[in-house]
Amino acid sequence: MSKEDQKQSYTAKDIEVLEGLEPVRKRPGMYIGSTGPEGLHHLIYECVDNAIDEALAGYAKNIEVCLYENNRVSIEDDGRGIPVDIHQKTKKSALETVLCTLHAGGKFSSKVYKVSGGLHGVGVSVVNALSKYLRAEVYRNGFVYYQEYSRGKPLIPIKKNGKTKKRGTKILFEPDPEIFPEIKFDIKKIIDHLKYQAFLTPQIVIRIKDFRENKVIPSYVLSFEKGVLSFLSSIIRDYKKITEDMFYVSKEKEGVFVEIALAYVDDTDTVEFSFANNIYTPEGGMHLTGFRSALTRVLNNYGKEIGILKEDSLIGDDVREGLVVIVSVKLPEPQFEGQTKSKLGNPYVRTIVEQVFSESFKEWLDIHKEDGKRILEKCLLTAQARLAAKKAKENILRKGVLEGASLPGKLADCITKKAEEAELFIVEGDSAGGSAKTARDRNTQAILPLRGKILNVEKARLEKMMSSEEIKALIIALGAAILENFDLDKLRYHKIIIMTDADSDGAHIRTLLLTLFYRYFKPIILNNYLYIAQPPLYKIQFGKNIYYAYTESEKEKILEEILGKKKENQKNKGKKLKVVAQEKGEVILEPEKESIKESEESLKGVSIQRYKGLGEMNPLELWETTMDPKKRILKQVTIEDAEEADKLFDILMGEEVLPRKKFIQAYAQKVKNLDI
Repeated sequence: MSKEDQKQSYTAKDIEVLEGLEPVRKRPGMYIGSTGPEGLHHLIYECVDNAIDEALAGYAKNIEVCLYENNRVSIEDDGRGIPVDIHQKTKKSALETVLCTLHAGGKFSSKVYKVSGGLHGVGVSVVNALSKYLRAEVYRNGFVYYQEYSRGKPLIPIKKNGKTKKRGTKILFEPDPEIFPEIKFDIKKIIDHLKYQAFLTPQIVIRIKDFRENKVIPSYVLSFEKGVLSFLSSIIRDYKKITEDMFYVSKEKEGVFVEIALAYVDDTDTVEFSFANNIYTPEGGMHLTGFRSALTRVLNNYGKEIGILKEDSLIGDDVREGLVVIVSVKLPEPQFEGQTKSKLGNPYVRTIVEQVFSESFKEWLDIHKEDGKRILEKCLLTAQARLAAKKAKENILRKGVLEGASLPGKLADCITKKAEEAELFIVEGDSAGGSAKTARDRNTQAILPLRGKILNVEKARLEKMMSSEEIKALIIALGAAILENFDLDKLRYHKIIIMTDADSDGAHIRTLLLTLFYRYFKPIILNNYLYIAQPPLYKIQFGKNIYYAYTESEKEKILEEILGKKKENQKNKGKKLKVVAQEKGEVILEPEKESIKESEESLKGVSIQRYKGLGEMNPLELWETTMDPKKRILKQVTIEDAEEADKLFDILMGEEVLPRKKFIQAYAQKVKNLDI
């Protein structure tokens, strides 16, 4: 068909009209973000949001979330209950209207909810559309009402089912396997999310019960009387504090309720949590922007006032290093970007947050003079480090990029200039580096040997890191610069492989390198360009046959196979036979088991070599076992949970000894095959 014919054939019949909840089933990602784990759990959060809205309006205090077998979940609150009377426009019950119609709910009317998180009005109807089965129960006016649905459509009309003294709403749903490839609810993920809600709504009690797998029912109760201050305390618990007291303000201004809590800790990271109507906004928005600008301005003014600063010398990065802050706002009509509500867009909120925080924080600094002085001293130290790091970074960039300096002398580069074909092996030590350079495929594999253990960047400031020759060599070899100058498009290799010895020192070096990549080259990890090589632990030789074992269990399996072959060859010659059974007059015999001495004898002629270092392998062995793309094993480095990874790096690589000691004590029993 010609293009002209195609134009003529495009008529009204080609326009697809989706009715009811069909758009949700057609494009679920538009409403819940994805059909993966995040979208699946979002179904629970949408129902909980409705219950939270009842609590924020002052009508509910208790919320219960239950997980059952067969992938069912229920969310119950003790609010007013969804109305069940007939809706004038739809001529159906209000319950069915809310469950089966997009953009239907009480949240569009300020008479019902002054403050709400689920302002799109699609929450529970989307859950209904994406559920194989859903049952809504309403406890209202002394009666129980219920209705059942499947994939967004009612199975039965609304029914009355006896009397009750309860009030509220209970939604029980089973996600649709036609929509979600894998249905597996993660209790930890649910608790972490609902913990935020409990912190931000101190008047509520959230109970979580897990009835799956017929185990003793674990029950979790989330309730925090001090709200946001409890939240802040839980975050800074394992840190060394800079400020003795925490700052806190809660104030309503022009219809917007602003709540901010902050503290400073002895760390180089910034921890910022921002919420709008209890919805976590990971991308921030106007409320966080207002807070940041006010913080910088107030500290600069205060520094000049007490004589520590002569001019506005502090920038945003200086005042936020070591800052832990929670910014929460509640407003009548929030403008979120997208259904997943990752960013708040109301411009006027920025001004209100600035005003509320500026006034309160200035008063706090005047009262807490010692804390204020310590904060400014930390900010000044950060500013000095920033300027020193900027100078060191500029030297590296000017030398390595702007002046077109040659690549590090220790780097044995590959021939190809196509990043998607190129691999960079970061190798421990000159000995292993020499073997790797000989073993490699020069067309696609580059080798960068590093001497000893690189700097622990978790403990060192940026200017010290920039003075490290090993780290400088790595930055220049990668070719993508660092920090705000980092450009993924300029990365010279799309496979960066950490190749260290299979011992404790090798593991330490690998951890140091992972810390470096996590802190300063995170896009490399997020784009799946970082790998860990898996060299063999053992070389096993029997006659002319050579085997490589990458784990202890592989070694045992190989030895069993070798022994099996030897036994087969011997055909049990000279073995004593014993009776094991008698069937139909026949006597069944089998060889007696070998004694320990006989087993040791049978291993004669088998050579087992434990590799302690890559340098022990000759180039051919290194190529065949660790570098050959056709045979090697690589582990891809991913970030499943950036927040958990961030916390773990702080514990294992940071300055504080006590959290690391607690971690080791907690997990020591789970360590297997420890090299000492």
